[in-house]
Amino acid sequence: MATARRAGLGAALALAMAAASGGQLLAKDDAAPAGKSEQDWTKSKWGPKDEVGAANYQTPDLVKKAADLVKTGKVYNLAMESNLSLPAYEPRKMEIMVVQPAQAGPAGTFGPNKATYNDDMIVGWNGAGTHIDGLGHLGVDHVYYNGHKIHEFADIKGLKKLGLEKFPPVVARGVLLDIAALKGVDMLKEGTPINSKEIEEAAKKQGVEIRQGDVVLLHTGWADMIGKDNKKYIAVQPGLGMDGAKYLTGKGVIAIGSDTAALEVLPGETKDLFPVHQELLARKGTYILENIVTRDLAADKASEFMVILSPPRITGSVQAIFTPVAVR
Repeated sequence: MATARRAGLGAALALAMAAASGGQLLAKDDAAPAGKSEQDWTKSKWGPKDEVGAANYQTPDLVKKAADLVKTGKVYNLAMESNLSLPAYEPRKMEIMVVQPAQAGPAGTFGPNKATYNDDMIVGWNGAGTHIDGLGHLGVDHVYYNGHKIHEFADIKGLKKLGLEKFPPVVARGVLLDIAALKGVDMLKEGTPINSKEIEEAAKKQGVEIRQGDVVLLHTGWADMIGKDNKKYIAVQPGLGMDGAKYLTGKGVIAIGSDTAALEVLPGETKDLFPVHQELLARKGTYILENIVTRDLAADKASEFMVILSPPRITGSVQAIFTPVAVR
């Protein structure tokens, strides 16, 4: 069953990429050689026991500086609502069941005060809705961040390494780059890559710089597609290109997010499948934030702010639905 589920998800993601690439599935011989890099990416600069990657950039001093950015006290909810209508890659979905345990019938109350209650159960995938991709999500030929091999740490009952329970609550300086405004549009066109040129131009226009320990958010306007064309929202999108990913990891950011379902550009710049995910998660230990609500920050021209990332601590989890918060 576990194998079937993984195969189903992999096939679905591959089909989504195939649709984004004009229906052509990538043949194995067309792919770049697995694991090839300018250096040995399987060894973390934080040591062989490291499991949190770029979260190591957080320091008490940077947390204090992030808090100093709060001037107005305005709080921004950066999460979309999770429900069955929010588009997600098949077979991912999220649904809730509300129940009243042991309360059937007229006598179904508790105590002389006739207490009643509701409980709820969540049935779904952590990769649907606004979520964080942990370092155990994407690998290169079954090798993941810091050289962890899938057969050594992946288990149906939870990851034995790289689980999101290891992710420390992050309070950081957030930077929003409004790429849509840079291009003079409300929404970037699908397949538009965001690389170092666009990142530097947006930062210069907004008068902001990207620093070590930042959380960078990209506003593309693509989330406006939700409810208008849900299939298109997840099949294609503007997004981060490989050059942009390397540029941001070179700056030492903790996480990168956007108002899209996959962060990276679709159709991609090459025939590779999710190469930006591999670069960020497996090679650099940089976290990915997807389906982020950026429109409110963009409307307020908020270029820098304090951002809080605190996903639920579920032991062995690969991804996590959560509510990032920005404060100005």
